[in-house]
Amino acid sequence: MDTAYFAGDLAAISALAPDAIVLPKAAPEALEALGGEGPPVIAIVETARGVRHAYEVAAAPRVAALLLGAVDLGAEIALEPRPDGLEILYARSKVVLDSAAAGARPPFDIVHLDVHDDEGLAEECRLARSLGFRGKACIHPAQAAIVNRVFAPSEAEIEWARKVIQSYEQAEREGRGVLALNGAMVDLPVVERARRILAEAEREVTR
Repeated sequence: MDTAYFAGDLAAISALAPDAIVLPKAAPEALEALGGEGPPVIAIVETARGVRHAYEVAAAPRVAALLLGAVDLGAEIALEPRPDGLEILYARSKVVLDSAAAGARPPFDIVHLDVHDDEGLAEECRLARSLGFRGKACIHPAQAAIVNRVFAPSEAEIEWARKVIQSYEQAEREGRGVLALNGAMVDLPVVERARRILAEAEREVTR
């Protein structure tokens, strides 16, 4: 928003009718400058101010999802990259929580900068998925297949989810709201996780 190209970019976009637009350096004032009409926005949270106001950004009517940007954020606050990703853990967790609190879809994770490091990309995807992300930004088309594979539910997860729902529905018919499945407690939050896994699997099939 704070560049000389903002108005011109908006004019160019309006003639294209895109499915969505990406807003760098997202903050409440940038969304206000975009206005309330137009395609959905993928808002890149990549500044200290953006992280601080991630909830307000995620709650804005046009925002479809947040996307965490680590490179610009790291430069601003002097983060030093670590193999385990701990330097960006707080920001990752905050955008996930703020997205959920705002009722937005789960956010997209940071880019993996080494386009030749397939295993590193896959490991980073697994970490992000465990933290609540449901997608990852790519800087090269070759990364997309790995990202889609890791974020899609595995066959083992799908089978577990089906068993959970079947067992829970049987328990409900018997008047029980809690049960044990293979020694693990199953109650409504566990069932909701199972339903989410099956919904994600269904989206993967129809992609």
